[in-house]
Parts: sequence; C-alpha cells; structure tokens
Amino acid sequence: MVATPSPKTWWGQFQAQLAALPPPKTEESWVFRVLVQALVIIGIIATDVAAQTQWSFWAVPLSLIGAFWSWRRRKARNVALKFVLAIGMLGVLFVFLSNLVVNLQDSRVALAGLLVQLQVLHSFDLPRRKDLGYSMVIGVILLGVAGTVSQTLGFAPWLALFLAVGIPTLVLDYRSRLGLDPLDRRLVQTWGRKKPTGSEKTTPTAPLFPARLGLILALTLAMGLTLFALFPRFPSYQLQTFPVSGPEEMRNQEFDEQNRDIVNPGYVNEGKEGQGRGGGGGSSPSRGKGRLDDTFYYGFSSRINQNLRGQLTPKLVLRVRSQAAGFWRALSFDHYTGQGWEITDNDDITQLRRSPWSYRFHLDPVATQMKTQQIIQTYTAVLDLPNVIPSLNAPRYLYFPTKEIGVDQNGSLRSPAGLAEGLTYTVISEVPYRDQTVLRQAPLEYPRRILRRYLQIPPAIEEKVRNKAIELLRKSPQPINTVYDASLYLAQALKQNYRIRADIPYLEPGEDLVEAFLFRDGGGYPDHFSTVLTVMLRSLGIPARFTAGFGPGQFNPFTGYYLVHNTDAFGLTEVYFPYFGWFTFDPIPGHDLYPPSIEDNETFSVLKQLWNWVAGWLPSPVTGFLSLIWTNLLGAVGGFLAWLWRLVSGSLIGAVLGLMLLSAAGFLGWLGWGRLGAWLTQRRLAKLHPLNRLYEKLLLALNGKGFAKSRAQTPCEYIGSLQEHFPLEQWEIMAEIVGAYEAWRYGAQEQNLPYLDQQYRVLERSWRRRPGKKVVSG
Repeated sequence: MVATPSPKTWWGQFQAQLAALPPPKTEESWVFRVLVQALVIIGIIATDVAAQTQWSFWAVPLSLIGAFWSWRRRKARNVALKFVLAIGMLGVLFVFLSNLVVNLQDSRVALAGLLVQLQVLHSFDLPRRKDLGYSMVIGVILLGVAGTVSQTLGFAPWLALFLAVGIPTLVLDYRSRLGLDPLDRRLVQTWGRKKPTGSEKTTPTAPLFPARLGLILALTLAMGLTLFALFPRFPSYQLQTFPVSGPEEMRNQEFDEQNRDIVNPGYVNEGKEGQGRGGGGGSSPSRGKGRLDDTFYYGFSSRINQNLRGQLTPKLVLRVRSQAAGFWRALSFDHYTGQGWEITDNDDITQLRRSPWSYRFHLDPVATQMKTQQIIQTYTAVLDLPNVIPSLNAPRYLYFPTKEIGVDQNGSLRSPAGLAEGLTYTVISEVPYRDQTVLRQAPLEYPRRILRRYLQIPPAIEEKVRNKAIELLRKSPQPINTVYDASLYLAQALKQNYRIRADIPYLEPGEDLVEAFLFRDGGGYPDHFSTVLTVMLRSLGIPARFTAGFGPGQFNPFTGYYLVHNTDAFGLTEVYFPYFGWFTFDPIPGHDLYPPSIEDNETFSVLKQLWNWVAGWLPSPVTGFLSLIWTNLLGAVGGFLAWLWRLVSGSLIGAVLGLMLLSAAGFLGWLGWGRLGAWLTQRRLAKLHPLNRLYEKLLLALNGKGFAKSRAQTPCEYIGSLQEHFPLEQWEIMAEIVGAYEAWRYGAQEQNLPYLDQQYRVLERSWRRRPGKKVVSG
C-alpha cells in the first residue's frame, strides 16, 4: 500500500495544487493532426533531398509513432514523459553545439538537424492546438532551410506539395481557434456516402472543398512565381557568413613538396605517369600529339598542350550562385611554347593560411583605379575537378575549407587538394567596371614586371605575326590609335576571317600553332583563336596572357544557380591596361567580344534572366515580338521601379515618401479591385435569365448584409433561416422571389417578371428605411 503524502507538507500541498489544475484543452480533430504531421514529414524529406542527408529514414517513422502515442495519451498529464523529453532535448542541444563547432561557416544543415530531432521528441507530446502550431512552424523552417540549401529543381515538387497540404491545414487551424466544428465527422460521413447525383449534390465539407482548395493553391503558386520574377535583387548579401563545406579530409590540407603543382585527373604530368585518377595520371600527354580527355578540360594544368584533338562529352561540373554573371576564371598562362602554354615558375606560389576560427582567406586587393563593385559567388563542385579555384576577376576574400591556399605569380588561386565532388566555397570579388572610354585613355607606361613576363613570343614567328596583325588593323574603316581599340578590332577580325575547324592536322615537332592557324589552316579549335590573339597583341608590344576558365553556363531562374558544364570551359585573352588592370577579350566565333560584365543596375536581373530562359524555347518570330515589348515597355517599368527603390531607400524623407506612396497605391488598388469586382459581377448577371438574375441580385444583397448562403443549403432552406432576422413584410417579399425562382428553375413555370422586379424595388426601399438585423459571421 502506497503512503499518501500529508496535505500539511509542502510536497502534499504542491501535489494538491497540481491535481486541482484544470486539464488542458486538447485538440480533438484527428484530420488536423494528420495534416500537421504530413507538413512536418514533407519538411523533413525536402531537407533530405536538398541537403543530401538521410534523416527521414529514422525521423519519419519515429514522428508517426510519436503522433499516434500523443493522440492516444492526449488527455493524460504525462508528467514522466515530459521529464524524459526534457532530458532528451538537452542531449539534442549538446549534439547541435558539437556540430556547430565543426560547421562554423555554414550552420544551416546543423540547425535543420536540431529541428528534426526536436520535432521527433515533440511529436510524443502534442495534446493542444498550440503544440501542433509549434510543429507547423518547425515544418515551415525546415522547408525554408531546404530552399536555401537546394541547388536543383528537385526541391520544387516538395514545395508544391507543402503548399497543397498547408492550405487545408491553415483552414482547420483557423476553425480550431474559433471553436468551430472540426469537420472530422462530416468528412467520415462524406467518404462513406455514395456519390450523389442531380439535385442531391451537396458540399458538406465546404471549407475543404477540393475545387476551392485547388483554386487557392493555383493562385498562391501564380503569385509566388510572379513575385519571384519581379522581386528586386539587392547589390550585396546582408550577412557576411557564407556557405563553405567539403570532405573532412580537406580541412587539414596544407601545401608540401608533393602537392604544389596543378593536378588534372585527365592529363599526364611530366615525370609522374601512372599516378592514377586524381593524381594527374590520365592518358592525354602534355607534349606532342594526342587525344583530348572527354571529361576534363585540358586547360587546367601547369602546361597545356594545344596539339590535342577530340572533344568533351557534356557533364555538369559546377553550380554557381552569383550576383552577376561572368567568366569564372581559373588559370592564367604567361609563356607560349609554340604548341601551347605553360606557367613560368609554376612552383613559386604564395601560401596563405586562414584563422582556425574562420574559413576566410584575405587576398591582396587588385591595383586598379577603375570603379569596382563587390560581387559574391558561391561554387559547388558536382564532379571531381583539378585543384584550381575558379572565381570572378579580382577576388578579395575566399571562404575555403583547407588550411592553406596558394596564389601563383599570375594571380590564379590554387588548392592543396583537388576540388572534390560536393565541395562548396564562396568568393567575394571587387570586380572592376568595364568603362571603354576610360580604357581608351589608358597610358602606355607599363610596369617592368609586366613587360618582362607578358611580351614573350618565339623570335622565329614574331615578325611574321606582327605583319599579319598590322595588315588586319589597316583594314579598319576608322583609325585605330588605342590599345583597347586594337585589341577589340583584332578579336573581331579573327572571328570574321577565320573559322572553327575540328579537322585540322596535328602539328609536327618544330611547327608553330599560331603560324599554322594564320597561314595554313585558316582556323582551328576554339582555344586556338585566343592563343593567336594573345600572340598577335604581344607582337605589337601589348602585354597579354592566355586565361582558362568557365563561361557563365546556363542560368536556372527557379533555383538561382548557373549550371556550368565541362563544355563551358575555354580560354580567352586578357590584356593589361596600366593603372586599371587586366581586361578580357574573346575572339572565338559565336562568343561575344568579351564575357558578361557587371552593370550599374542589376536589381531586377532575375526577371531578365527568366525571360532569356523562356525565350530559348520559343520560335524566333515570337521571341522577336516579345523582345520588342520587353525593351520598350518592361524596360521602362523596370527602370521606374529601380529609380523608385533608390529614392525610398536613400534617406529618411525618401522612406516616409515611400510609405505615403505605398498607402496611396494600396487605397487606389482597393478601389480599383472593388470596381473591377462590381463590373465583372454585372457582366455575369447580364448573361443570365431575368429571373435567375433577380435571384442572384437578392443573394448578393443578403451576402452584403452578412447572411451568406451556404452551398449545402437549398434556396428554400436558406430563405427559411432568414425569417427571424428580418421584419415580416421584408421576409415575405424575399420568400416570394425565392419561391418564384424555384418554380421556374425546377418546375419550368413561367413567372410574372415585372411584378417581381417591382417587389424587389419595394424591398430595396424598405431596407433603406429598416435595414434589419445585420450579423457578423463567426
């Protein structure tokens, strides 16, 4: 026999007070509970899909078990269980803090793991609607984390499914807050009933009517996609912590005597054959005749051989999120070998070490007097890549997982380990604007180190190439007096006078690529054009270098990522302008004369990129017509919105003015929406039979007074429910109109329309004198 504590002791008093507490009001709607659980499960699976985790294998079954337990024990106090859950949450917190220390730079996945674990524990104790509300919030947060981590459209179906489940969940949550019927019983009755026909069709669960929910879902998706396309993109991120992740073994990587070189898995490093994949042990040679590797771009190596033939098989290699498109440059070369390029003093790299508490590396700023703009890029490797680090021009900060990185004498970034699949890093670049007027005024006072390094050319071809360059320049209709114009014109001349050829013969030992290109083959592979332009400019005394990297790739407007394939890799020419730095020129046919550059305003660039993506699927005449509309109409609207944003965000007065304009626009929109609704209603009524139109006018008038007709009510039932709310003379007129409508609609009996119209006018006049008892629907 268990002893009962004395009521005089503090423990007995505490137990008595605890027992005297009223039991918590539990949520009795099992449909609401099922939908909330579905929201959480969708959030967990979406996070798994986006972050490539495997939480759903254990979290989903445990959450279902917890939800069932919570339903069965919803009316019990479960004090012991609460203590166990509290201890479990402390353990989960410890695990989260441990993961946070390991992932200081990107805590999103660690936070999602914490929420999943908390939700599993929380699912065992969900007696009240408020507790279910916490689970709904966790589901929304998980979906938000999945949205920020996701890099593909694999997240989109889960987002749509979340919306489809979330809408009825919010409906039931609102009904629960108001204390209305939870609809559970009516749903069971509806499912167990045979499908009604004819006049028996009713909607006993109108708040969850599928057609209504489908319409709301369609409108929500349409508005979301529209806002996504129109929403302004700000010029920089508001937070200064950026995504960084990689394999565990990369975090301790440093440079030593064995890994200072560039390792391309598809190509042989001289003296290092047979190293195998990932060690530069491919089958394509760095000298002489050979075949291109079909996966790895040959230009990412310390020595590139342009006497190789073949082509790449398209494969996705990078996903890039950037505030501006550009050339993701990886490696620059200064020494021309006659059949390719190499890096002088390849092992002479500057090693930079980061703080153990941060993944950020500080890079030397680029010396330029040109106006610059900060551009943030995040790169994710989809395939194993060489240990060069692509970035936009002029990187200032690099967030990278290894302990050290290297910077070679050409300013290219190098990792002590290859870029492994799944690696994510971030670069902040101070990209110079490409002001052509300023570049044309650049002086010719080159630093000695630039002249020594970037004017090298084989003496045997120097004069011949210089004469060919001068010959092309003399064909210009306008005098060419600046380095910028000479570079631009020669790039254009190569595009127009030479063609891409895949059938050119191999170069024999001693033959020169540039000489064969200009005087024998009449063209060559795409990268050969950039080699020829670089050597041509050097022959004229203009410092230039060959730079390899990736083009922007294909922009996906739904994910916000640029999808970069190995076939997007190519080489172009960089020209040095004193006091302003290096600027690119692209002589390859089919490419622009220089890669995409930053513009003064990129606020609404997503809308433009979305249009470019859509236009790729449309016929040319349709694209041309829509482009004309885009240029003249949408361009003006975008410019006005950008100007308005600068105005309201520039000062306190501008912010106040913006609030006033927003209020005025909202008021005008409200008026316009009301007028539009009235006009559409009049058009709809005008198409009806006169008696049907009169009946609909009566329903609209009663709806405005707070007496809306339910779809489940027949006209007779509806008018009968109004008898106690209106004076007898008003109700009799309404009953007469409704009775006439039923007789016409279901009995095909003709009615006295002039009399009924007169009666309705009498009803309207009486409403103005005696409006009746207006109610507010709960």
